[in-house]
Amino acid sequence: MKSITTSIHSGVATLTLNRPEVFNSFNGEMALLLQSQLDACEADPNIRAIVITGQGKAFCAGQDLKEVTTPELHPGFKKILEEHYNPIIERIRAIEKPIIAAVNGVAAGAGANIALACDIVVASEKASFIQAFSKIGLVPDSAGSFFLPRLIGFQKASALMLLGDKVSAAQAQELGMIYKVFDPETFHQEVHSLALHLAQLPTKALGLTKKLLNASFNNTLEQQLALESKLQIQAANSNDYKEGVSAFVEKRKPNFKGN
Repeated sequence: MKSITTSIHSGVATLTLNRPEVFNSFNGEMALLLQSQLDACEADPNIRAIVITGQGKAFCAGQDLKEVTTPELHPGFKKILEEHYNPIIERIRAIEKPIIAAVNGVAAGAGANIALACDIVVASEKASFIQAFSKIGLVPDSAGSFFLPRLIGFQKASALMLLGDKVSAAQAQELGMIYKVFDPETFHQEVHSLALHLAQLPTKALGLTKKLLNASFNNTLEQQLALESKLQIQAANSNDYKEGVSAFVEKRKPNFKGN
């Protein structure tokens, strides 16, 4: 059984973490497979949006502790971070296509932080988020210490990371950690509808917007204004922009191609 399954429909690739017996926790094989699946999605021009979700009751419980507590299996934390998790986060932010984290259940440790690195995070009412690292004597990884304080502020992020509190989906939405919460009964339909909508938008411009947001973390105001100008010129030269203007003038629905 593959640790990640992939389905592609109407321009949307859904990557499902598929180790439900261990709450979709990561081992090395699964981490490397997610990297390769993200690479394949980036390279395929027919894929316009990406969804990452989990099979079963959990989204992802983080690192599979069996791998790090069994001496013959333990690859060492340097390898786990630098070869397994960090490349996943870097890919999520670098791919110029919208990526949705569809958090169907508990998201803990690295599982929570992989979700928070995505462009849009939605969750089932049954989902929860836990910065579980402090409970076993570790520090946050997978860019949690980068994204969480930027999403909800330093004080809240500090408390959640030090205390390891469980945050419900509703609380996560109130904090600004995630975008929306969906009813469990309609969760998959809502996610599909959102992803399909994104895939039908001018995804060339969405990818450039993602670049702007990435750069905004470190740029000065002047640098960000200059980058906006540069990328706006690129967007204005796209076929999607031409289609958008034509559709507006002709009072019809645009048919964007993502180029």
